[in-house]
Amino acid sequence: MPNQPESICVVDDDTSVLKALRRLLYAAGLPMIPFDDPRLFLEHVKDNLIALAVIDVWMPQLNGLEVQRRFHDIAPNTPVIMMTGRDDPGIDSIALAQGAVAFLTKPFDDTTFLEAIHAALPARS
Repeated sequence: MPNQPESICVVDDDTSVLKALRRLLYAAGLPMIPFDDPRLFLEHVKDNLIALAVIDVWMPQLNGLEVQRRFHDIAPNTPVIMMTGRDDPGIDSIALAQGAVAFLTKPFDDTTFLEAIHAALPARS
């Protein structure tokens, strides 16, 4: 399947979250590219196809909902999972209305995260 994007990009300004999710995805046999700066992620996806984006909502460099919107302009058919560590009523509705396939609230358990990942990934032929 050479034309099928394989990588999952995770965008979060918290490097401990990136490390933990990278270990979890690696153990599940899923390649991940971490980004602690959403602007670097947006530059990456301009030239690289990816299988899935997981984006944190609250980051100091750029709001995750804006990252989601810009990413959708670049790759409208690539699924997005949004996540947050804050309890902000209505943010999940906004993210889902913008096309997110799932919304997770941190801390989430490994099983919940992996189930969301597998449900969001494009079917492999």
